[in-house]
Amino acid sequence: MESNNFTRSPKLLDLSQRFRQLKSVSPLPDDPSIGQSNQSERSKRPNRAAVLICLFEEGDDIYVILTQRSSKLSSHSGEVSLPGGRTDEEDTDDIRTALREAEEEIGLDPTLVDVITVLEPFVTKKNVTVVPVMGILWDKQAFNPIPNAGEVESIFYAPLEMFLKDENRRHEEREHGGDKYWLQYFYYETNNRVYVIWALTAGILIAAASLIFRRPPDFQERPPKFWHKTTASSNVP
Repeated sequence: MESNNFTRSPKLLDLSQRFRQLKSVSPLPDDPSIGQSNQSERSKRPNRAAVLICLFEEGDDIYVILTQRSSKLSSHSGEVSLPGGRTDEEDTDDIRTALREAEEEIGLDPTLVDVITVLEPFVTKKNVTVVPVMGILWDKQAFNPIPNAGEVESIFYAPLEMFLKDENRRHEEREHGGDKYWLQYFYYETNNRVYVIWALTAGILIAAASLIFRRPPDFQERPPKFWHKTTASSNVP
């Protein structure tokens, strides 16, 4: 996407170049392997979802787009999440799932998002594989947020680096299958509201921020073992 109305920041350009060298879980849009074989693989794994880590720069900070789910939803109502959802039969890959869901939930035109990598998946307690798709919104002004009233209560932006800082944060110990782990809670105030980003969404954003800023968080982690029970370690770009 090119436009005369914005300039691509050197920081995001460097980020894009670094992550395009990172092996993705799913092929990127220009990968010739995208096709029927990938679609068949999706259909074999119905318990699969994808979320979009959509980044943009404002001032000197990199921000991520987040949503607060509608209080009317039957599951995870009122919680903060990344745009995303379950894989449909028509989705050829995880990237298609994330972009389609983002368009449905917040009105984000897929053509505005430059996907740069797909990160290692997380597995929920209910055995749903959640794949984080990372993309850059080069032209923030072109994005006109339109929340889907049936799914999204509000849309907001948070600085990604906050998920590495030991500020406005706490953890809570939980146990599952004999595994004691910590869930991280982050508190972020914007537009006269305080949002709580926690659990899987917080875990995904900690992982993404650690890769992007190339450093571990300032606090100790003890994530659930089941989050990564099917994944192998990946290279940090």
